[in-house]
Amino acid sequence: MNTAGVAPGPQGKDLGNIKKLPIMISLIIGAFFSILNETLLNIAFPDLVVELGVTPSTIQWLSTGYMLLVGVLVPASALLVQWFTTRQMFLGAMFLFSLGTLVCAVAPGFSVLLIGRLLQAAGTGLMLPVLMNTILVLYPPDKRGAAMGTIGLVIMFAPAIGPTLSGLILDSLDWRWLFYMVLPFAIFAFFFAFIYLKNVSDITKPKVDVFSIVLSTLGFGGIVFGFSSAGEGHGGWSSPQVYVSLIVGAISLIWFVLRQIGSKSPMLDLRAFKSPMFSLTTLLLIIVMMTLFSTLLLLPFLLQGALLLTAFTTGLIMLPGGVLNGLLSPLTGKLFDKFGPRALVIPGAALLIVIMYLFTQVSLATTTGMFIALHISMMIAISMIMMPAQTNGLNQLPRKYYPHGTAILNTLQQVSGAIGVAFFISIMSSGQRVFLENSSDPTAPQQQAEALLAGVQKSFTVGLVFAVAGLVLALFMKRTKAPEE
Repeated sequence: MNTAGVAPGPQGKDLGNIKKLPIMISLIIGAFFSILNETLLNIAFPDLVVELGVTPSTIQWLSTGYMLLVGVLVPASALLVQWFTTRQMFLGAMFLFSLGTLVCAVAPGFSVLLIGRLLQAAGTGLMLPVLMNTILVLYPPDKRGAAMGTIGLVIMFAPAIGPTLSGLILDSLDWRWLFYMVLPFAIFAFFFAFIYLKNVSDITKPKVDVFSIVLSTLGFGGIVFGFSSAGEGHGGWSSPQVYVSLIVGAISLIWFVLRQIGSKSPMLDLRAFKSPMFSLTTLLLIIVMMTLFSTLLLLPFLLQGALLLTAFTTGLIMLPGGVLNGLLSPLTGKLFDKFGPRALVIPGAALLIVIMYLFTQVSLATTTGMFIALHISMMIAISMIMMPAQTNGLNQLPRKYYPHGTAILNTLQQVSGAIGVAFFISIMSSGQRVFLENSSDPTAPQQQAEALLAGVQKSFTVGLVFAVAGLVLALFMKRTKAPEE
């Protein structure tokens, strides 16, 4: 009989008697507000540019810096969760997030606001792997789908309501209230966890490889920084800031991988990739994240830049799909437990191809209702793929690889997100430029709108290619069983 997740750990801890509900509530509250924070501020960027007296490329570092630090911290989390208890990790993460939220709320200028954002990012970067690892430890494989679905509800619902909630707040209040309103909930999450959260992890205190931490930071940080800088318009791909960062990141990452393979106690154990379904899941999630970003990034550009809708209206258009995606996550989790991954992932990947094709056909005459319907359909397809595939891949790992598997998936999702932003902005900009070069009156508003549409359609076409690749991978997916330990 398989007892993964409920058997006593190496330290003799009997997890079968631990009450799971208070632990899950603690984790979900903290995760919800930390993830909500990722999209809550973006819609306020135009106001911040004026109030703080900085350029748009500078203000973007409030988002890029956040993504950069999360991408750097997540790989180290595989080591940290073996040195510190679940309580210590989560409470430390919530303390950093709460402190960062307070700093942002009272920030007198851009520099202090950026410091606050980085503190928030540090909390988020430490919290997400703890969340995933705790579920793997608490729940046996045949119950993980429903648990991961509940987490999927939080992960997708929080960023979905972020822009809409932000628009409502900014309609009548100062941007600082975006942080003042989050702070009480963050503090509540800290004290709720302090009272109810129990430790479920195994503290093994492996050797700390400082050089691997440095290589990981330079590797993942350099790649995220390079792609983000290219996407933000710092001279494009020819900018030294971009290509030097990418070269340093690539060399450091290769060195990091080789060092982990040759180490007896690696910081990030890449032997997790010996599990074929975990490797397949990793590739599939990267492709799906790229496809998702092609839409979540391009749709606001099209709706606001070409159709001249407000940011708040754009947020409302994208709200139903995001909310439905979150609400479906627990259902797809339960269906995964009953029917396995293929019954969800393959139809989801096929639906995603259809939706991406329809997105390539949109025009300036496309109705708001059609955009809402396409976005809802796409988010349904994503919900059928993301959590079932991720749960299936992690289920194949031995328990000792849980921290490493969750860290690998979270890291690569952050990196693919950064790459997706830069990649699709570059494609969109290229399509715009080609259209305007052949235009008889490139300064005319109608021509500029048509140019933006042409760039977006070109990007959606590339997104369609990614979706096809995702379906090909999905066809090879099989239901996994946890290895005997």
